[in-house]
Amino acid sequence: MHPTRRTVPLLTLCLCLGAVLGGAAACTAPDTEPPPAPAGLTAQAGSATSVHVMWDTAAARDGVSGYQVFEADRLVRELPADKTMVDVTGLAPQTGYVFTVRAKDAAGNLSGPGPAARVTTPPARAEDQDAPTAPATTTARATGPRSAQVSWSAATDDTGVTAYDVYQGGVRIHTAGPGESGTVLSGLRPDTVYTFTVRARDGADNSSPDGPAVDVTTPPASGDGPGTAPAGFTAAASPGTVTLGWSAPDTGRETTEYELYVNGRPTTVIQFGAGAVPTGRVEHRLTVAEPAGTVWAVKLRARHPDGTWGAFSAERRITLIA
Repeated sequence: MHPTRRTVPLLTLCLCLGAVLGGAAACTAPDTEPPPAPAGLTAQAGSATSVHVMWDTAAARDGVSGYQVFEADRLVRELPADKTMVDVTGLAPQTGYVFTVRAKDAAGNLSGPGPAARVTTPPARAEDQDAPTAPATTTARATGPRSAQVSWSAATDDTGVTAYDVYQGGVRIHTAGPGESGTVLSGLRPDTVYTFTVRARDGADNSSPDGPAVDVTTPPASGDGPGTAPAGFTAAASPGTVTLGWSAPDTGRETTEYELYVNGRPTTVIQFGAGAVPTGRVEHRLTVAEPAGTVWAVKLRARHPDGTWGAFSAERRITLIA
């Protein structure tokens, strides 16, 4: 009787030999497991030529590094992992579209498309420059440590409202259909005060002013969650320059925006564009024109995916150098 023969893939064999020769303790096979498909996909026509596509944030354990948005079988947008909504523009009025989203990990593995979202754009309205009225009322209540229900009254428009946009801290975080008067927002943080406003939008992409602002405080959650402050904050002065360093807070997604305070006042917003978000330790240099001997007390806070600013880092005092 012949012994069972097992074939070892060449790539795995090479990795194992490299581990043995290099003195490594283990052999790691290549990552070929795709992440799960994004859940909660919705598509809402924002105008006669645009559609707002949204989906749920992937869990940190899924290792998602980006998303691909498809219209039918056509790739229309590719986004980093911290973006879970996009406006697809350049569409045709009164046309049906089918959108799907796939998740991608760092090894290049692509998920399946998940359930599709179907939407039909409204008719075009020529020369429409009149914005809708603002929703007259807004109400909200927390539905748990990480979610809230926001409701609003209907707005009016001469050509018809096509969407309602929910804003938090000046950031649009949700888009609802013209027939909707409320939505549940998820992905919020426990024990946090949120201020929501709602704007109406018409088929020509004219947006109303904000409706009344409404505050909601989410209740605390059991257990300690991750901190929201940038960790290990440092500041060092050199001639004409201040170098800042920190570690991004753990929000489950890339943090692309930070607000810098100098001597108790907001001074600048530091932003990292798509594809340029640093991983691990962050370093940023500021060019300064203040005279030597000027004392700065600096601290930093991050904007989180839900639109809120997190807690401040530790404050550092430095003396500028000419």
